[in-house]
Amino acid sequence: MVRHRFVLVRLVRQVDHAPEPDAPAPRRGRPRTYSDRLIAKAVVIMLCRRVFTAHALLEFLDQDDDLVRSLRPLLEEHGRFPSRRTWERRLAALPDDWPRRIGALGCYLAAVLKPWGRRKHAVAMDSTALRTCGGQWHKKHRDAGVVPHTSIDCEAGWSKSGWHGWWYGWKLHLAVTAGRLWIPVAAELTVANTSDNVVAPKLLEHRPASSRYYLGDTQYRDPALTDACKAVGCELITPQPGAYPHTDAKVEFRRSLHTQRSRSIEPFNAVFKAVFGWNAQVPVRGLRPTRLLVLGAVFLYQIVLLYQHEHDLPVGKGIKPLIRAA
Repeated sequence: MVRHRFVLVRLVRQVDHAPEPDAPAPRRGRPRTYSDRLIAKAVVIMLCRRVFTAHALLEFLDQDDDLVRSLRPLLEEHGRFPSRRTWERRLAALPDDWPRRIGALGCYLAAVLKPWGRRKHAVAMDSTALRTCGGQWHKKHRDAGVVPHTSIDCEAGWSKSGWHGWWYGWKLHLAVTAGRLWIPVAAELTVANTSDNVVAPKLLEHRPASSRYYLGDTQYRDPALTDACKAVGCELITPQPGAYPHTDAKVEFRRSLHTQRSRSIEPFNAVFKAVFGWNAQVPVRGLRPTRLLVLGAVFLYQIVLLYQHEHDLPVGKGIKPLIRAA
């Protein structure tokens, strides 16, 4: 394939190389004219060019320059370009498809990139804080049903952690390969007050076939989650209760896995938010628009890894400048 001079065009084309997830349950109503893959290409453009609504996307695609002229044919199917209303509806519906699409591509990347090397085939789970834009809806106002300012995102929630303190917004739940290469293999986004162990079973649904251990902190210490891991053929490893130091036979084995976890998921969370500039807050309000962009960003990160692999570039290196160059 001839490499296009525009990085963004190359990344959008790369979406066609990503594996399609298993077909969802049949939906009622008229069959869709445009595929979810086409809508995913549009989200790649939105994230790279930092346009976050269907209206802004169409305004960008209405410009008369060489980049847009190269992009528009990639957003057509059956010789047709979606209408404004179609873009609005399909972008609103795409968040429901992201976990399946991320899982399928994550499994493929884990199979071809072999991220563990000689390390144990482990996947690390964790959640990271994302603050919503606008104001904060404090408890006293929420309990009274009063919204004191129109900038407040009423769909977000409060949570607290030892690192971030109190924050108002969302949680991004991630599962990342704990090896020499960090590959996100599953993702979900919820309001901030959702428990990690409640969301964790969803992160197991599309696990890489070769993954053997799932690593979590104390928030994942849950008998139901332990059983869910056993049901899919993997083992849940979390810190053990009781006074330190532990003296059981598996203490060194668990310590090595916890070291793998601390050197993967926590650095990846920081890198991911730095790549997209979301250390302060996400750029949109509402659960569905936020899921569209944040889970879409996880997919774009995977697309960049796939692009680097297929073009013999250092995989996992220089992701931020590559996306910014697009």
